[in-house]
Amino acid sequence: QVQLVESGGGSVQDGGSLRLSCAASGDIYFKHAMAWFRHAPGKEREMVACITRFGTTSYADSVKGRFTISRDNSKHTLYLQMNSLKPEDTTMYYCTTGGTGCPGRPTDFAYWGQGTQVTVSS
Repeated sequence: QVQLVESGGGSVQDGGSLRLSCAASGDIYFKHAMAWFRHAPGKEREMVACITRFGTTSYADSVKGRFTISRDNSKHTLYLQMNSLKPEDTTMYYCTTGGTGCPGRPTDFAYWGQGTQVTVSS
């Protein structure tokens, strides 16, 4: 059974930083692309950043240069370093895996975490 557990969300001021973590169980971690999505109320779920099993990354235009996705295979953990946060980054962030490549749509990924809230105040 695949489990994804996110942590690291919270509240910061405009321009602040947060690092999200996603602990993954199961050998699926090594075999598939992983990604961070976010989902604001009334909007479609948006891919924020994605990383393939080979380490190739892709980002949404809105976060390029501010966010960095990485994975630590020894710890089965996915990270999202978020710098220069803006109020419009406020929403729930979800870790996902089981994808075939990057970038991807939500339907391209099989397993999802419960999400972690990020709030950026001005």
